Amino acid sequence: MKSWKNNLLLYLKGIAMGAADAVPGVSGGTIAFISGIYETLIMSIRSFDITALKLFFKGNFKGAFNHVNGSFLIVLLSGIGTSILVFSRVILYLLQNHPELIWSFFFGLIIASALVIAKKIETWNFWTIAWLFAGIGAGYFITIAVPSQTPETAPFVFLSGMIAICAMILPGISGSFILVLLSKYEFIFTAIRDFQIYTIAVFGSGCAIGILAFSHLLSWTLKKFYGPTIAGLTGLMLGSLNKVWPWKEVIETYKTHSGKIKPLMERNILPTDYFQVRGKDPYRLWAVILIISGFCLVYFFERLSQE
Repeated sequence: MKSWKNNLLLYLKGIAMGAADAVPGVSGGTIAFISGIYETLIMSIRSFDITALKLFFKGNFKGAFNHVNGSFLIVLLSGIGTSILVFSRVILYLLQNHPELIWSFFFGLIIASALVIAKKIETWNFWTIAWLFAGIGAGYFITIAVPSQTPETAPFVFLSGMIAICAMILPGISGSFILVLLSKYEFIFTAIRDFQIYTIAVFGSGCAIGILAFSHLLSWTLKKFYGPTIAGLTGLMLGSLNKVWPWKEVIETYKTHSGKIKPLMERNILPTDYFQVRGKDPYRLWAVILIISGFCLVYFFERLSQE
């Protein structure tokens, strides 16, 4: 019974990770971190090594499965996959029709996530503080990077998968936002929504190669430099708040491959100026409610994980 409950909770965490990864500006790695499974996830991915291959080719499939923590990965990935299939439609709709509300929710979520992750640093010293500010600077720089037109060829889709998956497992960096920077967010999520098998396979292959390579580096830094690494990730989350500020003015636009006009450059504005600039309701009351809701949800997740 306890095992069944643990698997159900792990599946729900996977759903939360998938939902977060579907949103530019929010990281599934953040959800993994605050829900207490981050290091287990990294170590499980990292265990796809020579030992696992030897066990597999010797016919010891059970040994290989246990070596890579297969039961953990299957349950978690099932939740992530379910969530992305469901939320790809929902997120695309909300971003198009109610961006102020969904960004408000995730603004509160990221603030709380940064505070929760920062609490895991036991000792603050010069290096942790330095890495915190370095992370803030890097996170902010990422948010002001300008999307550019990019090809839709298989090699570039593969490369996009490699880069995006590395961001998806880092708390504070959104893999979806990296896809936005590469001008591949709409392209990839449309492929998922419409079950374009070839595009999904190419992108997924890139993700598999990228995550196997990057997990070793990330595992090493967490072991050797835990405090500075966590401080840097906290800073990345704080720096990324610039991207998820709900009220923006579009300065410049560009045309997508499908002919749609999308924002290219934006700047943050106050909600009091939003109606005058954009001619749209800023939803100030609902925005405050959703920011608080996102903030509380993170702490609920953390408490649930501790229990």
